Amino acid sequence: MILVNKKERTRFLRFAIVGIIGAVIDFGILNILNQGFQIPVLTAQAFSFSAAVISNFTWNRLWTYPESRNKPVGKQLLQFVLVSLIGLAIRTLIFNGVDSLMINLSEQIFPSSFFLKPEVIGHNSSLAFVIIIILFWNFFVNRFWTYNDIR
Repeated sequence: MILVNKKERTRFLRFAIVGIIGAVIDFGILNILNQGFQIPVLTAQAFSFSAAVISNFTWNRLWTYPESRNKPVGKQLLQFVLVSLIGLAIRTLIFNGVDSLMINLSEQIFPSSFFLKPEVIGHNSSLAFVIIIILFWNFFVNRFWTYNDIR
């Protein structure tokens, strides 16, 4: 589908750009909550994820899939949020599984004099990893369910 259909490749690229914006929001809020307010990282990533979902829904509805605005916004938002919540569950499980590994790896790679703590590097590396995985989940499920009214 994406490989042979130019329109779908464009949609995926737009979806990815929207995802990058969401990732900036996600990383920013994660670090503000975790580093600035000492909120535990698993809790902080759930809040940062939620803010990114709101941004992503808005931009995907307006820019990636503008022709889908014939579908009622409430129904579409509910579908998008359900896909995102399942993505959050998958993401949280994976994040929880890789976070300590990434922190340990950061401790081995970066000297103790490095300006960032291994925890910060590990948390952000874990978040980057799960965002890439969830990008594909979100795109395909949203494309075939949330935005299924588009040819």
